[in-house]
Amino acid sequence: MRVIGLMSGTSYDAIDAAAAEFTVDGDALVLTPLGTLGTTYDDALREALAGALPPAGTDLATVCRLDTRIGQAFASAALRADAELCGGRADLIASHGQTVYHWSEAGRVHGTLQIGEPAWIAEATGLPVVSGFRTRDVAAGGQGAPLVSIVDAMWLRGRPGVCVALNLGGIANVTVLSGGGAGGGPLAFDTGPANALIDAAVREWAGRDRAGRARSMDVDGALAARGRVHLPLLRRLSEEPYYALPAPKTTGKELFHLAYLRAALAPFGRLPAEDVVATLTRLTARTVAEAVRPFGATEVIASGGGTRNPVLMRWLEEELGAGAGGVLLRTSDALGLPSEAKEAYAFAVLGWLTAHGLPGTLASCTGARHPSVLGSITPGGRGPRLPTPLTTAPDRLDVRPVRGLGSAAGPR
Repeated sequence: MRVIGLMSGTSYDAIDAAAAEFTVDGDALVLTPLGTLGTTYDDALREALAGALPPAGTDLATVCRLDTRIGQAFASAALRADAELCGGRADLIASHGQTVYHWSEAGRVHGTLQIGEPAWIAEATGLPVVSGFRTRDVAAGGQGAPLVSIVDAMWLRGRPGVCVALNLGGIANVTVLSGGGAGGGPLAFDTGPANALIDAAVREWAGRDRAGRARSMDVDGALAARGRVHLPLLRRLSEEPYYALPAPKTTGKELFHLAYLRAALAPFGRLPAEDVVATLTRLTARTVAEAVRPFGATEVIASGGGTRNPVLMRWLEEELGAGAGGVLLRTSDALGLPSEAKEAYAFAVLGWLTAHGLPGTLASCTGARHPSVLGSITPGGRGPRLPTPLTTAPDRLDVRPVRGLGSAAGPR
């Protein structure tokens, strides 16, 4: 079965598409990567989305327009992925959509909203679409995030020591594989901001690049490398109560946004943009390391756009104490999944599970009462045409890369 996973994360600047061929071999689900590509949101859509996200106010007309335009953008990405990566022979689309609100209060998630109407994808491709992955877990009492923990657990099962999967998107999240959760099962949670505050600071204070374009991210960690960590600001940011909450827990840009950063900066007057970015980069590295340290991690496998920031990765190594005899930090590329599109591949796996009637969550990771089959299915042009449900779920995920396979991944 050929599945295309579509993902746009909390950095909301692009759609990542990853195509995979899935087969079952004994107790293993075998994933053969067929390639990845990235499609950026156009400037007008990105600006409209940014202007509607918390803490900004919005109206239902804006939500409708965004839901439609994002759905159309996902449809274009799906068409391109089917043609370029699957030779027009994809069987299923798994679309995460764009998270615009995650309703969390006092450690409990009450609801979640991802937009990008899947009917546009089904209409454009003629293929069935699985979407709305998070809501069923929330309805079962879970956090609805991090949702790819079951994929991490299947993929990294059996690795020695205490293995931690880390995603550095807008928000940083981890899956702790060895005995972190209830009953010795895996545990997953959001550690705090990864790129969210860094990107907010760059957009607001870093001005334009040499080509005259407005900066939206710290490309290659260049700003952080020129700046100095402002220790009083770092201490103030580190006092955020979220970091002390027990797992499982989840957060997002509903908390970590520009207004939050402005409030933290207020006592210090105007600081150089480079120093602010350096401080926020150190904050990400430190809060990730402090989150995984209690579990005695021996290996951290990182993915997401943040892995392209060499300063963040170097400081994360420092905070983890990586090195001889310490924590091994590597990216998911070393294990066969491109770090920039690992979550898109993960949603392809979740789509495959849903299509076969299999649960896509681990209760120990999301805090739900029970595992759930995730998402809703929008029929394609020929009707449902889904495979016969399986009664036994694969226990592990084997990634068997095609030798010499290229990638056309887009920006974070």
